[in-house]
Amino acid sequence: MADSFNFELVSPERLLFSATATEVVIPGTDGEMTVMAHHAPTMTTIKPGVVTVVTAEGNSERFVVFGGFADIVPEGCTLLAESAVAVGDIDRVDLSQRLQDAREDVSDASNDAAKQKAQEYLDHLTTLEAAI
Repeated sequence: MADSFNFELVSPERLLFSATATEVVIPGTDGEMTVMAHHAPTMTTIKPGVVTVVTAEGNSERFVVFGGFADIVPEGCTLLAESAVAVGDIDRVDLSQRLQDAREDVSDASNDAAKQKAQEYLDHLTTLEAAI
C-alpha cells in the first residue's frame, strides 16, 4: 500500500476538501503533476483544470480549479485555489456564463497582450467543459 499524506483544497470561501491521500494530480502551469507522500518541497502555480485526489481509502474525488497555487512538502500538500468546485457540483449554467464572458473578453481586448491572455483563459475553460 502506498504511503499517504495530508491534502487540503482551500478556496477563498472555505475549506473544500481535507483528507489523507495517496496521490493528488494537479494542473500546474508548467504541466500536470502527481503529488505523492514524501514529495520534494515545491511551490507551483495552478492553471484552470481538474484536480484528482485518490484518498487513502481508495476513493477518487475530482475538483475543478480556476487558478491558484500549491504548496507541497514531504508531509502534505495544500492547494489554495482562486476558485474551486467539486466536479459533481458544477453548475453547467455558471460554466456556460464563464465561457460566454471569456469569448466577449477576447473580442473586447484592446491590445495583443490582453487578447492573448483572454484567449488562454477561454482555451482553459473550453478544455474544462470537455473534461466534464
